[in-house]
Formats: sequence, structure tokens, C-alpha cells
Amino acid sequence: MSLNAMKKSNSLDKLLGAAVQENKPQEKKSYVDERIWKPVMDKTGNGFAIIRFLPAPKGEELPWVKLWNHAFQGPTGQWYIENSLTTTGNNDPVSELNSKFWNSGVESDKEIARKQKRKLQYYSNIYVVKDSANPENEGKVFLYRFGKKIFDKVMETMQPAFEDETPVNPFDFWEGANFKLKLRKVDGYWNYDKSEFDAPSALLNGDDAELEALWEKQYSLTEFTAPSNFKSYDELQTRLNTVLSGTTTVGNVTNFKTDQAFDDSPVQTIVVDTKEEPAPTLSVTSSDEDDDTMSYFEKLAEDG
Repeated sequence: MSLNAMKKSNSLDKLLGAAVQENKPQEKKSYVDERIWKPVMDKTGNGFAIIRFLPAPKGEELPWVKLWNHAFQGPTGQWYIENSLTTTGNNDPVSELNSKFWNSGVESDKEIARKQKRKLQYYSNIYVVKDSANPENEGKVFLYRFGKKIFDKVMETMQPAFEDETPVNPFDFWEGANFKLKLRKVDGYWNYDKSEFDAPSALLNGDDAELEALWEKQYSLTEFTAPSNFKSYDELQTRLNTVLSGTTTVGNVTNFKTDQAFDDSPVQTIVVDTKEEPAPTLSVTSSDEDDDTMSYFEKLAEDG
């Protein structure tokens, strides 16, 4: 720009306008995934909804994806909320650290490992049949995030324990079954024990045209396995160092973090894998208190 052009464009209104724009409050980003459906608990401490698990999306093999996460607060007061690389069959710094704690033979170390162990989540596509708390959700397709307890109920209906029970594929459009989700609060945690599958029935009266349209609306599950959706081992190690000690070590240089804020970046998704971690590591196993992982995360959100 020439001096003459600058002289003509030298506008006080333009500068004041820019200053006002800079001082405007910034809109906060929301990391809530609107695709995910959640049950709602009423004032009495109960919740009820009817959903239908849907088959694998077009071009995909499984109707669910399995994810392992860590969510714990370190001595610094900061939170470590990340996906575990063990889901991809790779080493993860938290699982390695937990193994050392668990194998030390010291009970206080085992307690730390318990606090930091993995949490299990699943994602599936669902069709909402009934949602009294939010009736606008009825007749729509959502992603549903759930824990081991509900997944066990899915497996039980596919592989019943008794010979007088007929196996049912709950993900089938025509011969599947609606899932009556019954939610209670037990000892401060969300509890799904009373949830159950209904008798087999065709979804949308088995109308193939309607089912085809519904299938087209399903969300991809394989996108959860995209490499960009989980962090590298080194990145996780750096974050873990900060959460546990308030320091980040790179080579021979240590940076002390005195004003590190809570990392509110969205929880990422990671790769599905059926292999377990090599024993002995605490984070491989799940205890009764962790049967419903989503109950843990709901309580974590309430306490936060």
C-alpha cells in the first residue's frame, strides 16, 4: 500500500470498529455431540425409555464400537481424561504405570492403580421408540454411549444361559427386540440393572422402504477409529507427567507448570480392538463397582 492510499484509508471509524469487535465476549465452544442420545432421570430418581439397537451401518461390519478411556484427577488437581492406546493393541503410558503400581506389592500403590484404571465404553446406533422426558427424540436415529452392564445384557440375549431361551439378535431390523431402559440411582450412581429386552418384533412393522430410509440415517462407527481421533504415546506421556507432577520433561529440560488449566478439550475416540492387555495389569479387569462405566462418568460430571 502506498502512502497516498494509506492516507485515504485512514479511518477512525474503522479502528474503533475493530476495537469493539475485539472486546466482544468470545462465544464458548461446545463439545457436546448432538448425535448422542442420553436417558434422563426424573425428580423421583428414575428414568425410562424404549430404544432399538440398530444393525451395522452400511459398509461396516459391527453394530458397536468398543473404547477404553482413563479419567482421573492427579495430585496437582488437574484431570487426565484421555483414550487408552490399549484399545488399538498398543502400549499406553497409564497402563504401564498402573502395572508397576500393581506389581509393587504395596497396598497404597494398588489403590493408585485402581483410581487410574481404564473405563470401558461402547457406542451403537439406536432408534428412539419412546422418550417421555424428550418426546422430540422419538422416531429419530442417535448414537448411544453405554457401559459394560448394558453390553452384557445385549450378549445375554444373543447367547442365553438356559436351553429354554431362544437367541435373539437385538440389532436385527425384522427379528430384533426393543430395549426397555430402566434407570435408577443406587449409592449415588446410575444403575441399569432392571433394564430388559422386550419380545422380538419387527421395527417399523417391517416396512422395507422405511427401514432402508432409517438405515441411510445411521452414523458411521468406523469414524471413531480414525487415527486423528487418538493421541500418540508421547503426547499421552507428556499429559500424564503434567497431571501427576505438574512438570513436563523433554530430554534434559524440565518445564514447571504453575498455571496449567484444566484441559477441556473434547474426549477423543479410539480404535476398536478385541484383544486384552497382557497380564498382569489392573486396567484389564473390571470389578463390580465398574460394571457400568457410564454410571462412573455420570457421577464424575455431577461431582465436577
